[in-house]
Amino acid sequence: MSFRDRVTSVCRTLPGAEVSDPWGGGHDAWKVGGKMFACIGAIAPGVSVKTAGTDTAQMLIDAGVAERARYFHRSWVTLPETCDAEELRHRLVSSYDIVRGGLTRKAQAALAPREDA
Repeated sequence: MSFRDRVTSVCRTLPGAEVSDPWGGGHDAWKVGGKMFACIGAIAPGVSVKTAGTDTAQMLIDAGVAERARYFHRSWVTLPETCDAEELRHRLVSSYDIVRGGLTRKAQAALAPREDA
């Protein structure tokens, strides 16, 4: 299974998650409520995800789990394609939860609950 397929297999199970290619050229931008929570670039390897804040992002970078996500806010990191499956799932779901939690109450209420929450 390719890395992109691994990311897709996690993201597609999240309520309201949709994928698009907003910039063209083969990017996968996973969104909930119109807000991005994960992005795979067309060329650079890895997947970028939102963290709880810059401290969390820096901790993941310092631990060698992730690297700074280019073109994104400092609270985003890029997980490499060699990322452990459990860590990948955890970071994708955490990013989804952070972004979903930032949606309006109305937008959140329109989404089904996450089954493994």
